[in-house]
Parts: sequence; structure tokens; C-alpha cells
Amino acid sequence: MSPPRQQPVLAFAVALAAVAVLSVMDAVMKGLVLSIGLYATSVWRALVGVGLSSVLYLPQRRAWPSPKVVRLHVLRGAVVTVMGLLFFFGLARVPMAQAIALTFIAPLIALFLASLTLGEHIRRRTLGASLLAFAGVLVIVGGQVRNELGEGVLVGTFAILGSAVCYAVNIVMMRRQSLAAKPLEIGFFQNVTIATLMVASIPIIGLPAWPGDHWPGIFAVAAMSFTGVLLFAVAYARGEASYLAVTEYSGFIWAAVLGWLIFSEPVSPYTLLGASMIVAGCIFAARDKPRPEPEMEALA
Repeated sequence: MSPPRQQPVLAFAVALAAVAVLSVMDAVMKGLVLSIGLYATSVWRALVGVGLSSVLYLPQRRAWPSPKVVRLHVLRGAVVTVMGLLFFFGLARVPMAQAIALTFIAPLIALFLASLTLGEHIRRRTLGASLLAFAGVLVIVGGQVRNELGEGVLVGTFAILGSAVCYAVNIVMMRRQSLAAKPLEIGFFQNVTIATLMVASIPIIGLPAWPGDHWPGIFAVAAMSFTGVLLFAVAYARGEASYLAVTEYSGFIWAAVLGWLIFSEPVSPYTLLGASMIVAGCIFAARDKPRPEPEMEALA
């Protein structure tokens, strides 16, 4: 299949929308993990996600993707599984704003991974915007260091940093995957891979707890996760990974607001200062419209 025409402004806007949807999902996931545990939440969300994506993808598919594309789907699904488990483990132990701030090493890592693996050129404006936004993250983390660490925060912090490294790999893989397949196909195979890995762990970990009254939340996070995957697939098919990675910084604003409203997590002056720097970086990057790039050969 031939890659879609590059539309950097549209791609940037759609990526921002994806971050917003997934930020709300993070808030609901944190509540579920605190209520029924990480394992049960992950298993039931994955199974619901398979059902939802199957209903949308299977009736309209024309042919199965090539083995090369399937391998890419499965590999990214495995990366996303590890990434999600680490992140939500940490999120249950760390305030949302701080957790999201820690993940912001991912776009910087992704910039250089995209350059090494996809041959993308890192423009000075994009790099400068990322550094400005990351400086805002350092301000936030510096403010958090001044507070006393609660029980499990240090372990949660390392888990989130591990998730951030996985997410950097994921960002680059999204670019290749989005050039090789359509959004519904990507969402379907991601859900199937995650569900397969989670179900395969049942003989080792045991049966997950029954969600009970939490089924609405399970369905909500599955739907938001799938929507986020679709939006990112659309965005990364129309914009370079190094250009769109900066949109991840906007997730901090959502995390700070949702953490305060839902979990009564305070927002410090350091957080507000860092957030303003992050927003400035996103705006700065959005003004940098990439030059038309040569059509990348899609995976067949």
C-alpha cells in the first residue's frame, strides 16, 4: 500500500487529540488498578479490546497482511504490553503529573532512534523545542524531589522510566507500522497481541479478579485505548516520528488537571512553571512544518 500524503499540521493536531484521549484513559486506569489491581485490569481490558477491535476490523478487511507486516504488528504489540504494565504499575504509586513528567524522556530518545532507524532528519527547531519541553520536565521533577517520597514511589519511578524507554521504541515503530497498515488493522493486531500475552500468563499468575461493579470502567479504558491507537495511526502515517514526538509533552497538562480533580493530587508552582515550558515547546515545534520528504517504501 502506498503511504498517505504528508500533512504535518493535521498530523500534529490528531496526535494531540490522541494524547488527550489516552490521558483520560490513564486516569480511569489508575482508579481501576487501585481498585482491582494491575493484573486484573490489564487482562479484562485486553479481552474487551479484542472484542471491540474485531467488530470494527474483521467485517471490512479485504486480505490478511503479509508475514512481514504481521511480525511488525506482533513485535510492537509486545513492546506496548511491557510498556503498559510498567507504566500502570508506576502510576498506581506516583502522582499522575509526576508520572507523565518522567515519561518525557521518551520523545527525546525517539528523536535519535528515528534518525538512526528511519533516516529522519532532526531539524534544529524540533530539537530545540524538545529540549525546552524537557527542561520543563526537569523543573517539575526538581520540585518533586523537594517533597518526601512516599512508600513505593521510588519503585514506581523506576518502573515509569523503564516504560518511557519502551515508549521511545514504540514511537518509532508507530511510524513504520502506520506506513504499512491502516488504523483498524493496527488496532486489531495490537489488541490481539496484548490479550494473547496476558492470557498466556494466567497459568503462571492465576485467574484475574472479577471486575464486578468496575465493568463500565473496563469498557471505557478499552474503548479509549483503541481510539488512541487509531488516532496515532492516522497521525504517524502523515507526519514524521521526530516531528510528532513532541506532542507527548501535552499529556502533562491533562495529567496535572485530572490528578488534581480525581485523586486530589496537588499541583505545585514547580509543576505550573514546568508545564508552561512544555506548552511553549509544543507550540514551537508545531510551527516547524517539515519539508516534503521522499515517499518511504511501505512494508509489503
